[in-house]
Amino acid sequence: MSRPDPEHRRADLDGLAARPVNFDDAEAPADAHDPRWHVDHGRALVGHETPGDPVPGGDWERACAALRDYQFTDPRRLRGAFRPTDPLMGRDMLLEGRFGPLRFHLGVRVTALVDEVRDGRRVWGWTYETLQGHLERGRLTYEVVKDLTTGDVEFVIRAFSRPAHIPNPLYRLGFGLFGRAVQLEFYHRAGQRVRDLVAAAGRGRPLPQPVPGPDGITVAPQGSGRHWTDRVAVLVRHPGT
Repeated sequence: MSRPDPEHRRADLDGLAARPVNFDDAEAPADAHDPRWHVDHGRALVGHETPGDPVPGGDWERACAALRDYQFTDPRRLRGAFRPTDPLMGRDMLLEGRFGPLRFHLGVRVTALVDEVRDGRRVWGWTYETLQGHLERGRLTYEVVKDLTTGDVEFVIRAFSRPAHIPNPLYRLGFGLFGRAVQLEFYHRAGQRVRDLVAAAGRGRPLPQPVPGPDGITVAPQGSGRHWTDRVAVLVRHPGT
């Protein structure tokens, strides 16, 4: 364990290339009632446009930009580090989960993109899967969906997950007690944040942009790269197996 440091962030991000996805597709839940997994499907109304194709510069495109640049997380709980010059498909991302005095470095990889019209809805989004060392095993898909008939724009999360093997008994106990509640809180706040960003952009406030540092790494959401608590926080790197 150590203190959070940009050198650790860069080393851990670069090391993700050698880490495999920590579950097999054959293990994926058969349906929403599979008792082995938490299966989640959440949606939040984040904007509205005139019916038909997305309006250039409108709410759908704004929501897609927030999603693409990973600006929708609550930085009090989760930050993401990545190189924005890397293609989105296949991109490795280092997530920094924050809980009390602890910071967890966790790896994920973007494994699928969607950009299509589906059942009368315009859909754009991406999926990531957890890597070896993550506290969880699973897959999470984020989508921005416009109903072409009503003009409603929604932010949609679809996910399945379960705890990974966590060797440290203290972290295992803490994750067992609080992990699910923190996860559901994250889903709820993500929808709120996309809605707030879209609304602010509609009033003329620029959307946050990924700003890379000297090492080419950006920490998202914008403005969340460092916090005063990082000076005393304990960094736990890849706690799962």
